[in-house]
Formats: sequence, C-alpha cells, structure tokens
Amino acid sequence: MQAILGVIFHFIGGFASGSFYIPFKKVKNWAWESYWIVGGLFSWLIVPFLAAWITVPDFLAIIRDTDSSTLFWTYFMGVLWGIGGLTFGLAMRYLGMSLGMSVALGYTSAFGSLIPPIYRDLFTKDNPHTFSAMLHSASGQMVLIGVVVCLIGIAICGAAGVMKERELSDDQKKESIKEFSLRKGLIVATISGILSACFNFGIEAGKPMAGVAIEHGANPLFQNNVIFVVLLWGGLTTNLLWCLLLNARNKTFSNYTDKKTPLSNNYLFAALAGTTWFFQFFFYGMGESKLGNGASSWILHMAFIIMISSLWGIVLHEWRGVSKKTFGTILLGVLTIMISVLLVGYGNSLN
Repeated sequence: MQAILGVIFHFIGGFASGSFYIPFKKVKNWAWESYWIVGGLFSWLIVPFLAAWITVPDFLAIIRDTDSSTLFWTYFMGVLWGIGGLTFGLAMRYLGMSLGMSVALGYTSAFGSLIPPIYRDLFTKDNPHTFSAMLHSASGQMVLIGVVVCLIGIAICGAAGVMKERELSDDQKKESIKEFSLRKGLIVATISGILSACFNFGIEAGKPMAGVAIEHGANPLFQNNVIFVVLLWGGLTTNLLWCLLLNARNKTFSNYTDKKTPLSNNYLFAALAGTTWFFQFFFYGMGESKLGNGASSWILHMAFIIMISSLWGIVLHEWRGVSKKTFGTILLGVLTIMISVLLVGYGNSLN
C-alpha cells in the first residue's frame, strides 16, 4: 500500500511538472526572461516558504541550527540545478514540450537516479541504499531494469523528434513551436538534463534537515519541504541573476509595468505556472517518503513528467503534419516510459 501511495504522489507531481509550462503560453508580449523570473519567484521563493511554514514546525529554526556544511552543499546543488533550470526553459522554447522534456529529462533520469547510490557506495558506511545493494536484491534489480526501460523510452521519443525535424518544413514546425531549432534545443537540453540532476543531489545533501523536521513533529510526508527552501534559494540565485542580466541587455525591464500588455493576466499566468511547478516537488517529497528509495523515486518522477508532457505535446498539436510512422514512434516512446513506471513501482513493492 505504501508503494501504491508513493506512485500516486509521484504521478501528481509529474502531472504538475509536465503541465506547468502551459500557463506561460498565455503570457502576452513579455520577453521570456520577464515571465520566467516572475514565475520563478513563486516557484523558488514564495510557495516553498509557504509550504514549509504550513507543514514543518519551526522550519526557520531548523535551517538556522543546521551546520554550515549541510547548508552550503544543499544551496550549492541548488545553484547548479538553477543553471539546468535556465537551460530547461530554453529547451522548451526550441524543442517544444514533448521532445524538449524527453531529451532533457533523459539525462536527468540517469544521473539523478544512479549517481546518489553510487556516491553512497563510495563515501558512506552502513547505508542500505547503495548501488551494490541494489545489484544484489530482487527489488533493486527490478528498479534498475525500470531505469533502463525508461531510458529506452526516452531514446524512442528523441528518435521521433529527429523524424519530425526531417519531415516538416520550417513553417510547419514553427506553427506550434515559434522558435523551433533542433540543434540549439539538443545542446541546451543536454546541459539542462545533466545539471538538473543536481536537484536530487541537493535533497541528499539536505537530509539532516529532514530528520530534524521529523523530530520537531513534522509529518514524514512533508519532511523534505524544509530542504526545498534552502535548495531553491540556490536555484533562485542563478535564475534571478541571469534574467536580470537579460532584462538589462534586451531592455525588457519595461515589461513589468507596460500597460500596453495585459499586465494582470501576465502576472496571474506566470504566478500560476510557478506555483504549479513547485507542486511537482511538494508531491515528490511525499512520494519519496513512501517509497524510500532515491533512485526509484527519481526515475518515477521523471517518467511521469515525460509521459504527461508528451501527451500535452500531442494535445497542443506539436506533432501535427507528421507521418503516421513518426506519430506512432512518439506514442511508442510514451508507452515504453509508462511500462518503466510499472516496473519501478513493482520493484519497490518487493521491499
């Protein structure tokens, strides 16, 4: 039952992440950097603070009393993840939701799910969640099989993107994705995917804070919310500096007060996008507390995001005009990812 609840929580989080970019499409006549940072203030500052305040007693005291090494590594992983988040937004611009998320999160899935247990093997003692332990247990082996199947599904989705690139004219590709560019998109998606895995490393670094949160009476479901506050400060730092630099370079500071644009709606939809984005990790923390395996939780989270974003891509006609073979390929990729989810969930049930 615990594993089933964990999968459900990860699905809700994946749905939030796979859907968060939709409200941004409603923002009119603002530069990317303007709506990205407005949404980011809700994603990385306002909503995480509120979530921790509601769910973790004395969370600010926990942060104050945490040793500087834990705070530094949690924050620093957030800074690196923030760079991944920046390039993630660019991947959405250049590749669209379905292909962009598939490529970026493919790298994130592999790095984020496998490096932490490998790290535990090398640098920790008496930790049951190591890579070698996974190799020698039926549960761990099934989780690893799920990881491999998920990466195969991601590769299939990427192949569908290449097929789309070859089949459609520039005008056709830009009907649904205004700035479509396969080369630029693949470069930024690769950078994004590798650095975005640092979010999982940041959660690992901040685990002492989660333990104290439970000691203070927090529900274990919400133990990671105190970690997210510090981790997302790092992401906010990176994104805020870059977006302000772009505002200055592109002379787009006027976006925030330009009455020729639908200001109220723009702020509303940017805030909605940012809030929806944070809910992915709110429910990720709940799912991880039920499953308890960092690798399986991470791969489930990534798989659900890819599945949902791919389906949104279909709904938003990102694949309009492609051949039946190409459309069938993207569907096959999504189906393969769904199978990987079942395998990982089953692996956890064996614990």
